[in-house]
Amino acid sequence: MKGKSPDQQQRNLFLPILKDIVNPNHELVILAHKIDWQGLEDEFSDLYSHTGQPGMPIRMMVGLLLLKRIYNLGDETVMDQWLQNPYYQYFCGESVFQWQYPCDPSDMVHFRKRIGKKGVEKIFRLSVELREDEIRTKDLLVDSTAQEKNITYPTDAKLLIKVIKRCNKIADTEQITQRQSYRRTIKKLMLAQRFAHHPKRKKKANAALRKLRTLAGRLVRELERKLNEQALNAYAGDLNLFHQVISQKRNDTNKIYSLHEPEVACIAKGKAHKKFEFGSKVSFAVVPGSNIIVGVQTFLGNPNDTITLEPTLKHVDTSCGKKFKNVILDRGYKVKNQVNGITVVTPKPPNSKQPYSSSTMRKKCRKRAGIEPIIGHVKQYCRMQRNFLKGGNGDQMNALLAATGFNLKGLLNKIKEQKLCALIFRIFWPNHSRISLVYRLNFGS
Repeated sequence: MKGKSPDQQQRNLFLPILKDIVNPNHELVILAHKIDWQGLEDEFSDLYSHTGQPGMPIRMMVGLLLLKRIYNLGDETVMDQWLQNPYYQYFCGESVFQWQYPCDPSDMVHFRKRIGKKGVEKIFRLSVELREDEIRTKDLLVDSTAQEKNITYPTDAKLLIKVIKRCNKIADTEQITQRQSYRRTIKKLMLAQRFAHHPKRKKKANAALRKLRTLAGRLVRELERKLNEQALNAYAGDLNLFHQVISQKRNDTNKIYSLHEPEVACIAKGKAHKKFEFGSKVSFAVVPGSNIIVGVQTFLGNPNDTITLEPTLKHVDTSCGKKFKNVILDRGYKVKNQVNGITVVTPKPPNSKQPYSSSTMRKKCRKRAGIEPIIGHVKQYCRMQRNFLKGGNGDQMNALLAATGFNLKGLLNKIKEQKLCALIFRIFWPNHSRISLVYRLNFGS
């Protein structure tokens, strides 16, 4: 059953309401008034039953999701900050200051699962609509990056040891008597795997790896013999995954890098400090100048950048109602002159007719570098550095929420700048009627 947010205008006989405590010119208060909370309530109300115990209010849960991304907090830490910050509580729809946690941190996990990918798309679209008036250019920047998954650095030895442990766990759950669990043996083999690239230890490490592969295959085959038909059907996906890990070779395609995240791909972006990244590829579309992210698309595997361009531009059409004329790319995109009616602009190799160093070409293409720091900020400050959400849907949801946090963080900074500029004008030109009117309309008397 859908929970109801308290009325922020309702007075309390014993406690002062938050509206009387918070500064009405604070950026979070102004942002809270700009967001269409009722629209979100209408969008997500169909996901709730009409009977049963009321859940957390939709404004509360959406507000916590946004605060988490804007201020780079976790599910647990955002609760601690919410408890001591009246502006966080006002933003989430509380009427009086609360002394207890709004909900359990696991409720945020359940709410993300409830709204799913479509619900996160609606929240992202809201962040674009709030800044739609800032989009004054017909150009668009598009680039891709790697979104790392929350997995350990994969090696053959780690994966085989996990297969052995998972087989032992399945045997214990199904009460199967094994010939041998190899719990002591794998400890010795793990020690033999240390410093495997050292010339004096390479032979011993390779022998230990072969032994681990043999033991893993032996335990998987034993499970297939001793499990009954119902259990075999229940564990069919796990057993197929185990066989793929055991049989995969160095130069195979579509390799498994994690047992709990089998969709993870190995992405090489040519970085000197990090040769490989394990996760998914994300493509961003950014409006230059205003730095608004208007399109985010996640791709499983490691597709070429050329393949990612058209789906990204389609997502821009669905999330942003405005039409763009040019899309500026780097040389990694090998595409036609036009994609979905948008002209493609890329730096061309120097020649006698149109050298790259000419001023016209430089002005057209040097904007493209502006997307690189935006991607870095989204990763570092909006929780896309490492993705903790599960599965392919978790990849898309994490990227969309990170982009939403970046857009709203930019809007908060703009509100601060407007407030500061209006205050300076009011100090130095107090009798200017237009400036005084703008200040009163936006920030009160």
